[in-house]
Amino acid sequence: MAILIDQNTRMVIQGITGREAQMVVDHTLAYGTRIYAGVTPGKGGQNVLGVPVYDTVWEAVKKQNVNASLVVVPPAFALDAVLEAIENGIKLIVVTTENIPQLDSVKMLYTARKNNVVIIGPNTVGMINPKDKVKMGSIGGDRPERCFVPGNVGVISRSGGMTAETSWMVKRAGFGVTTSVGIGGDSFIGSTIKDLLALFEEDEETKAVVTFSEPGTSFEEDAAQFLKEGGFTKPLISYVAGRFTESMPEGTVFGHAGAMISGNAGRPSLKMKALHESGAHVIDRYDDMISVLKTVLGEKVGGVK
Repeated sequence: MAILIDQNTRMVIQGITGREAQMVVDHTLAYGTRIYAGVTPGKGGQNVLGVPVYDTVWEAVKKQNVNASLVVVPPAFALDAVLEAIENGIKLIVVTTENIPQLDSVKMLYTARKNNVVIIGPNTVGMINPKDKVKMGSIGGDRPERCFVPGNVGVISRSGGMTAETSWMVKRAGFGVTTSVGIGGDSFIGSTIKDLLALFEEDEETKAVVTFSEPGTSFEEDAAQFLKEGGFTKPLISYVAGRFTESMPEGTVFGHAGAMISGNAGRPSLKMKALHESGAHVIDRYDDMISVLKTVLGEKVGGVK
């Protein structure tokens, strides 16, 4: 098993005729993931590497029975794309677009929550389920198998690039992943660490979860409270990057849009403290992830080569 995506996922790509989207299509198909449809207004009747293109999501749903959307459109069109997907019954939407106006993000996330729609992102590299060879987004590039192998560890990462790096660390430890998710680097995102921990808790194949965090937001503090309340009972190994930022002058700009520290809010040291007090395995050095995974999982979970 995995969370969110599996062999029943029928993906449509909104904005499929764009240059970036076409690269994603190429890599996704090569990996073995099927793409059932694409949508670009005014480009209906065309195809991208054999994937049929429609003018509207309504047509894609009617003709291909799609149930998940990958949004790869310019920032100005992201809100309309997401709302169109929601209006046509899509329940899982991965939004790769970055630099979306914050008001547009708030509107799309509010509408999604009101309609029980799961959004990953915005500004996400996507997610991958290596057991079923299903991925949504640019995650893994043209060779996902280098970092993502099947196993029993869930991965949640604030950083797109570190989603792959963290999954590779899991592989180096002798394990593999059920699902790896890049949650997105913006201040407002659809699925937080807490949201995904709740899903991993229900997944029988996931025996532990690793998180990679950055400065900004209260996502880690919320996750820590979730652990204290018993919402997540499996081992959680957490690394929080960016402790150096706490010694930088006020107003210094760095990292993702969501990596903002204001007063005590968003400080890596406080995130680490909250996670540690909740029972998570908080590591000081990124490389410690390997030894901690081996200690926590031991022989209970089959390794990979």
